[in-house]
Amino acid sequence: MARLAGVSQKTVSRVMRGEPHVRPELREKVLRAAQQLRYRPNAAARSLTSGRTGRIGVVALGARLYGPATLIVAAESAARRLGYATVVAHTGEDDDHALAGPIERLLEQGVDGIILPEDTDEGPITVNVDVPVLTMGRFHGLAAPRRIEAAERDDRSGQVATRHLIELGHTEIRHVSGPDRWWAARDRADGWRSALTDAGLPAVDPVEGDWTCEGGYAAGLRLAEDRAMTAVFVANDEMAIGVIRALHESGRRVPDDVSVVAMDDIPAARFLNPALTTIVQDLDTMAAEGVALLVEEITAPTSTGRRIHLGEPVLAVRESTAPPR
Repeated sequence: MARLAGVSQKTVSRVMRGEPHVRPELREKVLRAAQQLRYRPNAAARSLTSGRTGRIGVVALGARLYGPATLIVAAESAARRLGYATVVAHTGEDDDHALAGPIERLLEQGVDGIILPEDTDEGPITVNVDVPVLTMGRFHGLAAPRRIEAAERDDRSGQVATRHLIELGHTEIRHVSGPDRWWAARDRADGWRSALTDAGLPAVDPVEGDWTCEGGYAAGLRLAEDRAMTAVFVANDEMAIGVIRALHESGRRVPDDVSVVAMDDIPAARFLNPALTTIVQDLDTMAAEGVALLVEEITAPTSTGRRIHLGEPVLAVRESTAPPR
């Protein structure tokens, strides 16, 4: 394999062990050669020599939703590039916010690290995690001394989205929130409320949704009765699709009568009619940087917490927002 890739045997070994400090072009050469030779590493032998299994566990919470699903796919791809396989543990269908069980199952399988892509408020997590953990949110009470945190500031996202509406001249701005038990939903609502307070504008209680188009549609029907409303910040794009449909059916045009701004920038957002103004979440970068640090912690433990600091939220301004008439 080393001869085919044009690298040293030491480089091949480092790539196959998933060590992080290998130049990307060399890693790519080794992985391409391994694919050509149909090489499959002997996991049992590698585990005996290194004390590691070469597997990273992922807890799939809310995996049917765009954000969590995208993070899981991006994390799997990033792990594969670094020579690691992923093992996914799903939460139960009727208990999609219970994390302790899936974490325990992953630890029993001997994973080298764990990724927690989303978080809800289920109280402190009681399980003790002694492997490195990458979290994409708060995860209150998680006992994991080797923890890497990577999360966008959802409150800042709510502020940026709402300020856009304020700068357009809107003063009656409503909010469709995600389920209250999700930290992300609370943070986005806090950002919306903070922007209104800073501008001296009233904050009417949010209408709670469920992250889905159906939930957004139901919320939109309620909002359509609010004749004072001229703009709405919706906590994610899928609910925004439902909100826009409900407003249209109720005779309120977007953006002529009501401006709509959302969050996620799902692939369909720019193809909607009108194209959706939304906060762009760079989930691929978040996952790639987080997984790289997780693998680094697996291979060279530091026993210290780390945090990835992401930049300011980016707003993609499209056709669904305009000044009030």
